[in-house]
Amino acid sequence: MSSTLIKIICIVCYIVFAPFVGGLLDGIDRKISARMQRRVGPPLLQPFYDVGKLFNKQVISVTKSQGFLLLSYLLFIVLTGAMFFAGTDILLCVFVLSTAAMFLYFASCVTSSPYSTIGASRELIQMIAYEPAVLMTCVGFYLVRGSFEISSIASTKVSNIVFLPGVFVAFVFILTIKMRKSPFDISTAHHAHQEIVKGITSEMGARNLAFFTVTEWYENVFLLSMVGLFIINKNPWSIPGAFAVVALVYFVEILIDNCSARIKYFTMLKLTWVISLALAGSNIWILMLIRK
Repeated sequence: MSSTLIKIICIVCYIVFAPFVGGLLDGIDRKISARMQRRVGPPLLQPFYDVGKLFNKQVISVTKSQGFLLLSYLLFIVLTGAMFFAGTDILLCVFVLSTAAMFLYFASCVTSSPYSTIGASRELIQMIAYEPAVLMTCVGFYLVRGSFEISSIASTKVSNIVFLPGVFVAFVFILTIKMRKSPFDISTAHHAHQEIVKGITSEMGARNLAFFTVTEWYENVFLLSMVGLFIINKNPWSIPGAFAVVALVYFVEILIDNCSARIKYFTMLKLTWVISLALAGSNIWILMLIRK
């Protein structure tokens, strides 16, 4: 089987199956969170029921442009994941991901709602917080492999986490921001008790909110795939190992979400930058010294 055909299969599998995997992860999140709070919780497939109801509701938009911006947000996230599973440039994937985040920002601002606008400004602050760690992750992979190509990064003899332990921890840390979990869910909240008006999603309803939810599922699958990239190597046994690490990381994120209270944005910025520089920065500095 040619490499091009394999890439096409990987892209199609991501586009088709990522929302189902993301929805199941969301259901697992709700179920585990409920058990941690001594509740039974909703059915595992409840996220799919919720999205289905949203698509069936009457569409009432504050502005028509919001739907276009949210659809663009969805398409750019899908493009990011497709490029990743095609084994292309990881730095380009990150740039496309940042572009998608900007479309979400505009979709929140375009409504002129004060609640949605505040959520949008918080979303920008979150981007400022996590972007340095994401970029340093790309640089770390380059220093280890000498290439930004994902196919090259995944074909090492030894897992990249051996050379990038600090970068790995920093990336897992900022996943809490990217997945909008406490204590860093300052732009929106998944839990009703945390916020009366839900930030960037305040003016999203029906089909628009469904698009936002499905996009989050796509993005979460991509982010967890980035975690797996630290583990995967030429050895086929690294694949189940990557799945185990991804499952552990996702459980840790759920645990943190359920035992942490939301913090202020300035504390988030300070804490994220300090950890990113201390762990990822020092890890990259050591790699640069070794390469010399």
